[in-house]
Amino acid sequence: MKHTAQTALGAIAALCAVGISVPATAAWEPVRPVEFIVPAGTGGGADQMARTIQGIVTKHNLMKQPLVVINKAGGAGGEGFLDLKTSGGNPHKIIITLSNLFTTPLATGIPFSWKDLTPVAMLALDEFVLWVNAEKPYKTAKEYVDAVKAAPPGSMKMGGTGSKQEDQIITVAVEKATGAKFTYIPYKGGGEVAVQLVGNHLDSTVNNPIEAVAQWRGGKLRPLCVFDAQPMAYDEQIADGKSWKDIPTCKSQGLDMEYLMLRGIFMPPRATKDQIEYYVELFKKVRATPEWQDFMKSGAFNTTFLTGADYAKWVEAEEKRHETLMKDAGFLASTGN
Repeated sequence: MKHTAQTALGAIAALCAVGISVPATAAWEPVRPVEFIVPAGTGGGADQMARTIQGIVTKHNLMKQPLVVINKAGGAGGEGFLDLKTSGGNPHKIIITLSNLFTTPLATGIPFSWKDLTPVAMLALDEFVLWVNAEKPYKTAKEYVDAVKAAPPGSMKMGGTGSKQEDQIITVAVEKATGAKFTYIPYKGGGEVAVQLVGNHLDSTVNNPIEAVAQWRGGKLRPLCVFDAQPMAYDEQIADGKSWKDIPTCKSQGLDMEYLMLRGIFMPPRATKDQIEYYVELFKKVRATPEWQDFMKSGAFNTTFLTGADYAKWVEAEEKRHETLMKDAGFLASTGN
């Protein structure tokens, strides 16, 4: 046995002597297909991003194993989060998150917190835009809000994805900031919300750019303002000679509020440093592709990228902010029996 080991070491030494490198022990990488969980339905923003990533990974051969997108939307995404929470030590599952990372446990009381998972990376932040039907006369957010305030309370309809989630949180914040009163109508996804606004079944929405850009380009919808601190960075013309950059901030229109939504990646608990680093590097490669750049442009995303302690710090602050927003809106789950 000792002789065999000495022979092997001698062989390695001989290889090194003639200039042939001996590979070091490889860092961790998946050894079976990776489940990419989407805690939301098909066709929405998170699903579109996950499937775009899946396509990029496949096209550019960025993983040796398949990346398989699985939608687990039950319980406002709670199904997906609980799946990862109970998959501790399994590095072959990742999840793409949106603000339901905070809103679902706060609104439902399910036994889950983002701290039950392992933060990997913020991929981007998704914008929210106030939209109206292009047939309506409103050209600015102020004109529209004034019309809502002048109408009988609750007669104007705001449509959005889900209940007690991002779109309704923004709607309540607009009401509190202006004194206007909407009737909020929930739908399953942003695509359906846009269709309802085109059909004049709603008076407004706060859809993400990617959920309504086709209808804007087709002359059916009109963006009034974006809920960000500064205008979006994209200057390519979309419709009526206007680009995303030309949409004013809601703050500049008298709506003193901002709201951006996380598009980030988490792993189950007890992930190792090597496993986290594998996915961080994977997503860096994804972000460097032209397909990702086109996707960011088409959805007018804020392209902020964070990892490690910076990402965890941002998530912790957002959890506190959502708790305040949902408390103000009366959306927190009752703790009484």
